[in-house]
Amino acid sequence: MNDVDARMDRLRRAARYRYQQLVDSEIERGSLDPDEVREERRLLRAADVAAHARAQIEEAERRGVFEGNPYHGKPLPGNDGHHDPDWWIKAKIEREEITGIAPPALALRKEDAELDEHLDALSAEADVRDVLDDFNARVREARRQLLGGPPVVTPLRDVETEVVAWRARRQERLAAEAQAAADRAAADEGRPRRWWRRRR
Repeated sequence: MNDVDARMDRLRRAARYRYQQLVDSEIERGSLDPDEVREERRLLRAADVAAHARAQIEEAERRGVFEGNPYHGKPLPGNDGHHDPDWWIKAKIEREEITGIAPPALALRKEDAELDEHLDALSAEADVRDVLDDFNARVREARRQLLGGPPVVTPLRDVETEVVAWRARRQERLAAEAQAAADRAAADEGRPRRWWRRRR
């Protein structure tokens, strides 16, 4: 803070002090309502805070702090006009792709939606059964716990039915891959061979 800023700050504090003395003397005389004075002081403090914030932003702009900031002079993304006190933590979770901190009911619901895709990535039936048994055990445990939060509405998966569906999806996928390989081989048959392939 340079000398001019320090001097201005002292003058502001002195003016506030003098104003406070005048108001207090008027309240003692009874010419001012104390409730009105309290409200006026609150508004003055709010105006002081706003003015201070504006001054800090202008100073930072002069120093070039906002250079290269993609949101400089633009509205913040996701600001739809409704105040959400948890906007920052939701944005952090989405930006950092943080998982595992949702209540069990929400985490299990999301896992249930993605379970078929997860099962399709497995190649052994025993692994599929293990994953389904683990999922069902966690659903049962979440239903027993009374930790608050939304209720657990995720249904249990019938292991035998899911294994039959997994086999059917696997057979379809293998058949589609075999057909694609056969189509590629047929397309390669129609092409003339290059000389380096002929020599082999």
